[in-house]
Amino acid sequence: MSGATIDTVPTAEQIAAAWKRELPGARTESIEVITPLWRVAKLLSDQRCRTLARLGIDESTLDLLSTLRRAGAPYQLTTRQITARGLVTAGAISQRLARAETAGLITREPTTASRRGVLVTLTPRGHELIERIVRELLDYETSLTECLTADQRAALTDGLHCLAAAVRPGQRI
Repeated sequence: MSGATIDTVPTAEQIAAAWKRELPGARTESIEVITPLWRVAKLLSDQRCRTLARLGIDESTLDLLSTLRRAGAPYQLTTRQITARGLVTAGAISQRLARAETAGLITREPTTASRRGVLVTLTPRGHELIERIVRELLDYETSLTECLTADQRAALTDGLHCLAAAVRPGQRI
């Protein structure tokens, strides 16, 4: 591969050029978009995991508490609403709720609207934890985007919205 040695990670441009050479006619225009996205997503995910471990919370608990906190006062949602707002199964939500309840971060009680419904409420301890963690995460993640101008952030945001709309969960090639 031109420009890359055996022990360096090839650039997206180098990967695209190699596929053009090795598989003429193959559509390679996505490589220079998708490959950097995968790499950035991996780096961000790894960093977020390390940061959350340092802060004493896991990603699934962060997701649950964030969902409740963003709902606004009184920071309550039914399990059905929590499931609808996430990208995980009802079973996964049930496990998250059990862990968070044991940790004193949420409470669960039957709803008055349905015999099988459960109302989940953020506790004061959960409220304090999620606010502290989200502030730290947002400060750090905002610092990462400061290398982009406002126009670059807007263009990237628009492009990512378009790409996200094209990717459908469960879609197969």
